[in-house]
Amino acid sequence: MKEKTPLQIRAAAARHNTSVDQSNRRVPINLRQSGPTPVEMLISTRVRKSPYWHLSFESGCWRATVYNRVYHPRGYQRMDEGGAMVEYEALVNHVTMWNVAVERQIQVKGPDAEKFVDFVITRSASLIKPMRGKYVILCNEEGGILNDPVLLRVAEDEFWFSISDSDLEFWMRGVNIGKGFDVTIAEIDVCPVQIQGPKSEALMSDLFGPAVSDIPFYGLMEGRLNGADVIISQTGFTGEKGYEIYCKNATVDAEKVWYGVLEAGEKHNLMVIAPAHHRRIAAGILSWGQDIDQEVSPFQCNLAYQVPRDKEGDYIGKAALEKARDQIEAGASPYPLGMVGIVFGGKPVIDYANDFWLVYGEDGGDAVGYVTSPWYSPELETNIALCHVPWDGRDVGTKYKVALPEEYGGEIVDAEVVEIPFRPSVNPNSREVAKARGSDSVD
Repeated sequence: MKEKTPLQIRAAAARHNTSVDQSNRRVPINLRQSGPTPVEMLISTRVRKSPYWHLSFESGCWRATVYNRVYHPRGYQRMDEGGAMVEYEALVNHVTMWNVAVERQIQVKGPDAEKFVDFVITRSASLIKPMRGKYVILCNEEGGILNDPVLLRVAEDEFWFSISDSDLEFWMRGVNIGKGFDVTIAEIDVCPVQIQGPKSEALMSDLFGPAVSDIPFYGLMEGRLNGADVIISQTGFTGEKGYEIYCKNATVDAEKVWYGVLEAGEKHNLMVIAPAHHRRIAAGILSWGQDIDQEVSPFQCNLAYQVPRDKEGDYIGKAALEKARDQIEAGASPYPLGMVGIVFGGKPVIDYANDFWLVYGEDGGDAVGYVTSPWYSPELETNIALCHVPWDGRDVGTKYKVALPEEYGGEIVDAEVVEIPFRPSVNPNSREVAKARGSDSVD
């Protein structure tokens, strides 16, 4: 048996203890390398089934996770059939449909809707016109990211927060108990599916007519599908061309939308797949709860552009975020870690990671950071990942080592910091647009 190196021994010891600096967190990320835990998921009424749940099962869903207290399909192609990498091929070459009903819609409606939304997001709500949307963040009073939804303004007095995986409705209701804005705040019966891939525009045009081609990035359009009322947006959790279809009255009309897309998609080689985390990583898109949470600041995770320098109105977290930016610009970051993109060696990573893998300095020593989202990029022919490393070690070209788990050989492999996104997106995000024009923030 091959003798383990000192670095491998230290990696094994890290299952019980770690040297990664998480001193700014009240609840540290669990970095014990505990590996897979093959247990059966209990299906009960405590966790909700979305209106598309049975339809996903019909389409071959064989595994799921829980997201916003809703079961979320996370696999259609079995591992012995190629697994998620087959789904990836469909995404980047054809067109795919995803059940993302877990993106719950929290409606804010009323005369003070714009004022309330402006108070809870870092960007300016007044700059979002009706039938347009934006990717936004909401922070707590300490500047930690509570949620990073797509925000849709469906009317002058009505916004939908299409939320990521954290309870936002309760927090917003609590905020308004103290502020008293004239609004109602509630989850509504709207469930989206995502239509993603290079053939998505052709499919959507077949479903809704040529007007689809006129929808701008983050633009909205009303439509009907098999008698179901929907809102269409040009958005998605990939760097590919894509749309979302928000089915209104979803508990009644889910089948109309699902089967309508399936039927129209046949000639476009449509495949029903799970959210393609390998593609969203390549695009630099973050996953709440995995890459970020309420103890991570936008300045730590490439979301600094979401903190405008010229927003006059107050918003939750503004004072903490402006103080942090001043400290960073003075050369005294309040954060021990920051997020980077890396490429790294070893066997191709072709499925979800069970743990936050440990990152070491180029010369070994104690662990200094952790990987949050790893996957293999077929286009780049290398493993890529988002990870948190020491604040002063974020420069492109900085060398690290990553400790892979046993399913990938248990090796310690070389890694290097690279630019994010790893590969271009069809629609550059706001960060990329701001960077191209020499700005570090957006309105």
